[in-house]
Amino acid sequence: MTNLQDIVVKEMKVKPTIDSEQETRDIIQFIKNYVQSHSFIKSLVLGISGGQDSTLTGKLAQIAVEELRKEGRACEFIAVKLPYGVQKDAEEVEDALDFIHPDEIITVNIKPAVDQSVQSLSEAGITLTDFQRGNEKARERMKVQFSIASNRSGIVIGTDHSAENITGFYTKYGDGAADIAPIFGLNKRQGRQLLKYLDAPKHLYEKIPTADLEDDKPQLPDEEALGVTYDEIDDYLEGKHVSSEARDTIENHYIKNAHKRELAYTRYTWPKN
Repeated sequence: MTNLQDIVVKEMKVKPTIDSEQETRDIIQFIKNYVQSHSFIKSLVLGISGGQDSTLTGKLAQIAVEELRKEGRACEFIAVKLPYGVQKDAEEVEDALDFIHPDEIITVNIKPAVDQSVQSLSEAGITLTDFQRGNEKARERMKVQFSIASNRSGIVIGTDHSAENITGFYTKYGDGAADIAPIFGLNKRQGRQLLKYLDAPKHLYEKIPTADLEDDKPQLPDEEALGVTYDEIDDYLEGKHVSSEARDTIENHYIKNAHKRELAYTRYTWPKN
């Protein structure tokens, strides 16, 4: 009988091992193929946080557009800095941008918009928790990216990968929203592997992952919030044995957050009993 791990591994598309050169080429080619199949696309837009996922995705996107231009297709990569006031890891954002070397950098401070939204909700009798305010930040960041993409005839690139997707560790219609998700199918250690292959600064791919959305818990490590380590998640996704505690935690996240992986249902798509 197939167990849940087998089902999840198949859904998340993670390979037990990857060849760095081949995986890099496959992702770059996927981005190029998508652009070439949509005549309106003139830009790729991505928010750069200074973390592993946006650094890797941004670098691959920049390589893709440079190759496209050499092949005669006009396209540019736009990196977006989206601080809420002053970003605590702003230096790492700059290091990531130096590594990516994007065609254009746009900075939008989301604090005024987020604070106004929170205030307007409060005036309507809706007082958000710190966690919910964090979701406001994530959704505002994505709204900005889609506005820039619309203005520049572009698309928004997502940073969702399989170790994030399985746990639902993202904001629905926030950082979980995008037109394409090129690094889906990778787990966290494979993302680090590709950054190392691409000669990224070591401190960027060895940085402790953090969403940094909550004011009351700034720089809270992902692993602390999830209650399981990325090594355990990666082992699970590679079909390896993990402890029963880790397995239960991972599978509980997977089941609880299933709604984040689904498109909006209609009366024609809702599963019938």
